[in-house]
Amino acid sequence: MNQKIQIKLEPKSISACASLPPELKFMNGALQHQVDVWNLAKNNDIILDLAPTGTGKTNASFTVLLHQPNKTAVYIAPTNALVTQQAEAAEKFVRKAGLPHAVKPASAKEISSWQDDKVSKRPGEKLYNVLRNPATIFPEVGANKPLLLVTNPDIFYYATFFAYNPLDRGNIASQFYSKFATVIFDEFHLYDAKQLVSLLFYLAVSHVLGFFKNGRRVILLTATPEPACERALETLEKLGVRIARINGEENKSNLLPSQTAVCLEIRPQLDKEEWLRELADEVVKRYGEKPGENGAVILDSKDLVNRLADLLKLRGFDKRFGRITGSTPFFERQIAVGREVILATNTVDVGFNFEKSPPPERQNLDWLIFSANNRFSFWQRLGRVGRVLGKAKTDVASEAIAYLPSKAWEEDIASLDCFCGRVALGEMLENLKCLDRPFLEVYWRSEAFLEIARPLAELEDSLQNLPEIEVIEKLYKTMQLLLGGKRDWSYYRYRIKVLRGAESLVKIPVTNIPKEWQYVKGGQALFKTFLKASYPAEWEEFEAGNTTLKDYEKTFLQDEEAAAELKKFAEVWKASYAPIFRFRDGLFESLKIRDPKGLLLDEAEDTFLEPFHLLRYYEFVEDGEFVELVSRAKESYQISFYLRYCDTLEEFKNMELNKLNAFENCRVERRLGEAVSPTPLLKQLDKDLLPGVIIATAANMGVIIRLQKQRIASYPISVSAKDGEKNYTFFPGLGGILAIALYGVVIKLADEEDFYIA
Repeated sequence: MNQKIQIKLEPKSISACASLPPELKFMNGALQHQVDVWNLAKNNDIILDLAPTGTGKTNASFTVLLHQPNKTAVYIAPTNALVTQQAEAAEKFVRKAGLPHAVKPASAKEISSWQDDKVSKRPGEKLYNVLRNPATIFPEVGANKPLLLVTNPDIFYYATFFAYNPLDRGNIASQFYSKFATVIFDEFHLYDAKQLVSLLFYLAVSHVLGFFKNGRRVILLTATPEPACERALETLEKLGVRIARINGEENKSNLLPSQTAVCLEIRPQLDKEEWLRELADEVVKRYGEKPGENGAVILDSKDLVNRLADLLKLRGFDKRFGRITGSTPFFERQIAVGREVILATNTVDVGFNFEKSPPPERQNLDWLIFSANNRFSFWQRLGRVGRVLGKAKTDVASEAIAYLPSKAWEEDIASLDCFCGRVALGEMLENLKCLDRPFLEVYWRSEAFLEIARPLAELEDSLQNLPEIEVIEKLYKTMQLLLGGKRDWSYYRYRIKVLRGAESLVKIPVTNIPKEWQYVKGGQALFKTFLKASYPAEWEEFEAGNTTLKDYEKTFLQDEEAAAELKKFAEVWKASYAPIFRFRDGLFESLKIRDPKGLLLDEAEDTFLEPFHLLRYYEFVEDGEFVELVSRAKESYQISFYLRYCDTLEEFKNMELNKLNAFENCRVERRLGEAVSPTPLLKQLDKDLLPGVIIATAANMGVIIRLQKQRIASYPISVSAKDGEKNYTFFPGLGGILAIALYGVVIKLADEEDFYIA
């Protein structure tokens, strides 16, 4: 049966502004949505610009600076690659507009390069001083200049969630919450649950603490808003926040072509080897039939991109394509973009314009082949092909092939009305459950809600003994309205106390614990949780009032083993919560890679690579501070874990399954079938405690298979106990933990509280 679906999508247009206001005369050729953003920012707190991809939303957001030209602003770009690019765009805009702002990019790499002769080398102190007074770090800026900071969601999260060094976190958070008059979030539809929660928390703070009333403007840029975020914004509107929405395609006057017609073919994703052959055939076919055209292949898998590159090299295409992945250095991206064919991962999804030199009269991309596992990446990637805004030639149709999950055919995508263009396609994709991103709801109905308790607790500490402390309860209730959390603030206040106690206790030598455990911040709360989790009979006695903390103080003074047990509990508690508070959903940091054979890179030799990708797909050796790639693995390895448990399998089942935990004596293995493959020792993979949730495989096979299709990472784990060995499934990342909770696996915490409230 032919499962291919063919549909022709009509060309798109965008409205040009017929008459610019005097304040925007410098924006010659401005679009109407750009002027609308500037105009609506006069009397609204939040402005959503929903104009299509590639129609100037960035410059639209910069117009808001004109309303408060002498105040500091921040622009949050979605990726590190875009921080430098958007800083350059901001610099051009402020100079053209005659604004006084000093524009400074602030990725982690940029901050580390800032001079430190006037402040310490701590990144946090550098950032704080730049926010306080840019001239402290950059004397050439001059005194009293407002700052336009261009940063990324990582730094925004660490700053607003008090995650910097303890010496700097309060200062930086204070600056981020109070300093900015204009706040711009670019491409926020790409945010995951964690990033969206930090954004919504910032909006709630801006409302509850009165920053909107004092003139703060927040601009949200997206072509495809997340429905859960839309609902949260509607709640903010009911609370009195003024929100304006701008759709750049509603105005039908003074239209300019923005995207060509697209002849789209939709196909199901195939098994890897068959898919690779089909992709290579399509690239060769297009290049052979239309050698003067430019095209791209965008896939979700870096391995697919690299194996496709291998196939094209075998067919003599090695100088006709360039690769752009997260591992590709900046200078190599500039080379790659000049090639006729670009092979890329999602790193090109935002802000990458596929610019050619010299620029063609028509679109930069004539054809595009891409995969998409959710509707947001589908529309984002489709929007990359056929862009003609500002081009001389706008009537040459483009071609695209979209590969969707095979589940889409089970959900009846084949019934798509192919004669009704973009509207029919949009309605069909909205109804495909396999393209949903369902993890927002479970995020804020689970223990992950604890994440917003950290900044709330820090703010509460700073307001102790002040009448303003009442805003904490109001802020928490606002977040409940936005996110739907069911537990009250007292519950999470106590949970964060326990976590603080664990974080404090792990720093104390065992010999000092008997004297100090009661007096560190959160120490008593941690001890009560330890008693409840480890000694339920003693906990009942304590709950009944038959024992007191004083009684246990005597025990600890006399028993160093008890102190060591408490410290071990603190270490496990702290580590088990690491996936919730870790910004990136991965167990290990990326590794320095040397690639002399061009397995990953086309021009450079050195880059960074995620460890599991390295283990799955490459043979390698360690070479000093680098890992050197030797060859691509003939067969992809399977990643698994091995856990040595000190008790019986029955004890493991009763005590460790379906629980947010951190496991010691646990190591990473890679396998081919049943055989464990010898793996060079990687120090970065050697951790005392590995956090995650272990579940029974057979009882949850339906859930596991469903999540594998959604690319949610899980791994086999072999548990070796006193009485034998048994295989289970391990979910180490927050995405997986949230997913299994959403699909009905009941997860407990160490003190038997529920991870997720259904």
